[in-house]
Amino acid sequence: MKFTVLLAAALLSAGTLLAQTTRPRARDLGVPFDGTPGKHNAITDVPGVLVGYKTLIKGKGKHKVGKGPVRTGVTVILPKGKSNAAVPAAWFSLNGDGEMTGLPYVEDYGTASGPIGITNTNSVGVVRDAIGEWNIKNFSSGDFIDFSFGLPVVGETFDGILNDINGLHVTRKDVFEALDNAQSGPVAEGNVGGGTGMSLFLFKGGSGTSSRVVKLDTATYTLGAFVQGNFGGRKDLMVAGVPVGKEVSDLRPIINTKEKDGSIIVVIATNAPLLPSQLKQIAKRATVGVARTGGLGRNSSGDIFLAFSTQSARQNEKGTMETWQSIPKDYLDAFYQATAEATEEAIINAMVAAETMDGINGNTIYALPGERLQQVMRKYNRLNEPKKP
Repeated sequence: MKFTVLLAAALLSAGTLLAQTTRPRARDLGVPFDGTPGKHNAITDVPGVLVGYKTLIKGKGKHKVGKGPVRTGVTVILPKGKSNAAVPAAWFSLNGDGEMTGLPYVEDYGTASGPIGITNTNSVGVVRDAIGEWNIKNFSSGDFIDFSFGLPVVGETFDGILNDINGLHVTRKDVFEALDNAQSGPVAEGNVGGGTGMSLFLFKGGSGTSSRVVKLDTATYTLGAFVQGNFGGRKDLMVAGVPVGKEVSDLRPIINTKEKDGSIIVVIATNAPLLPSQLKQIAKRATVGVARTGGLGRNSSGDIFLAFSTQSARQNEKGTMETWQSIPKDYLDAFYQATAEATEEAIINAMVAAETMDGINGNTIYALPGERLQQVMRKYNRLNEPKKP
């Protein structure tokens, strides 16, 4: 299993996106989620949205600050391809023991520009600055007043149980690789990117994604969620309404350092035309998805959610007038439901895809075996039996 993790890290070192081949996704195991997913059941089902990773796995054994072991990385989400174009956006904090940069601008002006980053707690600064530098390199106008650096949005969760977090191993080059190699299509999950060293409900966690198709009148829209999950107590874990955490009481982590509850970052994307005030409501509904899995917004958990639409306002030729389109308030329930469903499934996908990982001082967080999950779901008559090949 360790070989599989190291191989996956090597394949992802350039930031490419690869569909997981070693572990099936939650739906493949028969977990009965509600809603209809998009083609790849990923945030990249929203047209124009790209995801890039850089995964860092190095060393083992005794912790030496600045040396390792290293179990970390960076994730980037590009709302409108490789551009720094502004998109309508809003955010919500379920619990604020965490960080996401750029939020005052999002709050006051209702937009976010360029790539969004997710990494470990101590690497927020370097990721923010690297995204800004990448923006300048690719989009600078060269004018005296040049805002191409922007106010990058970067969130974090804590991976210091497995990773030499004070060693500051994420570099500008790592961020550039993730950005340059960001892609659409299938998205790898589990021990990748910023989610490399994370845990979920005291099982191995990390990066996860899901999407939903929403039909309204004659239009079809897509809403996708991406999570970096690193939170929860074992007894809290619920999967499609089943108390899996109470049923799987073994496979407890080996933690030879101080325990700390983690956090979750959720990014919601949609191509539905929504105003920033409506996207605020969407961001709030990510809370419902977190709660469905057993998340409580514990004291030391930073639970921060960002929502954006790829449908921006239209400006006239002089830029003196904007015209917005939006879905009426009375029809938002379908999008609230899609947000809750996609967030819930993305969290479980992150855990199902993750593999057992050891880190500093022999700390080890075990994966939730797919067969154990199926046994529990079957016990509660909640398993959609996978079709045999």
